[in-house]
Amino acid sequence: MDEMTQLRELRADAPVPGRAALAPGRERLTTAIAGRNRRTRRLWADWRVASLSAAAAITAAALIITQVVDTSSNPDAPAHNLDLSGPTVTLNRAADFLEEKKAPPEPRADQWIYTVNVFAKPELASTENIADPGNGPDASWTPYADPEMEKDPADDAWSSRESYRAAESLPDEPAALLAEVRALYPAFDTERGREESSTARTFRGLSTLIESYPLSPAARARIYRALGTVPGVRITDHLVLDAAGRKAIAVTYEEPGSHERRELLLSPSDYSYAGTRHVVTEDHEMNEMGFVTRMTAGDITFNSARTAAAVVDARGEVPQP
Repeated sequence: MDEMTQLRELRADAPVPGRAALAPGRERLTTAIAGRNRRTRRLWADWRVASLSAAAAITAAALIITQVVDTSSNPDAPAHNLDLSGPTVTLNRAADFLEEKKAPPEPRADQWIYTVNVFAKPELASTENIADPGNGPDASWTPYADPEMEKDPADDAWSSRESYRAAESLPDEPAALLAEVRALYPAFDTERGREESSTARTFRGLSTLIESYPLSPAARARIYRALGTVPGVRITDHLVLDAAGRKAIAVTYEEPGSHERRELLLSPSDYSYAGTRHVVTEDHEMNEMGFVTRMTAGDITFNSARTAAAVVDARGEVPQP
């Protein structure tokens, strides 16, 4: 049986959305999805746009998910002394765990970063989901060093080498580290017509660094210790499921007035980056260019998982399990 036949069978009971009603939103969503780039620091620029980009639903993921390399050897086995009682204890224990790990060498300039990301269908109680078949796990290869991109250190696009070295240069003391992160990630005006708050800016910058790959264990440990001191950061008191169905630690932050909680997901086995979720915290209506969406508390508007990450020697190379 071919993959398309399997896909049709998987979606046999899926409701078909009305094309006339959904056409305006579909066009905007397709444009937003096409513009996503893991190297840009504006991934978190506007939470509502990021939520809409979740319509990159991955129905075909079940067909080929077994072909990718998991980022941890046993994603359901928790790290020693896992504690979800609060951000300080959870993230400090993560830092303690990482500080015992030996750092691999920095990648060579001619190497590539291989990643695989999965995007789950939004879970919306009051709104019909938009799902396009054929969007399987997104494998990508990006050069570790990109001299052309690195010419302008002030722009929004960083190479993996820039992110790695920025993280390596961060100070040990949490307050000093947070100040440096804010300098690296300036505030901007959101589409809501107000400047991003200092705390939201800090969480965005830290999240972007945590999502970058690779990071040395020591740099990740420093970032986690600082993240645990950010006002408003919380830890969900139970493991959640990421877009690939794996258990994950949820480090959360909600900007006042946003109606939505951002969740930075970490692997409970090795504290590596596992994914991102956006969860609606209160009922509200979202109006984007005349397209009104009813949002209900508990809706998951964006749910992504990184299922593989590795340094490889050539574009197209897939590491062996």
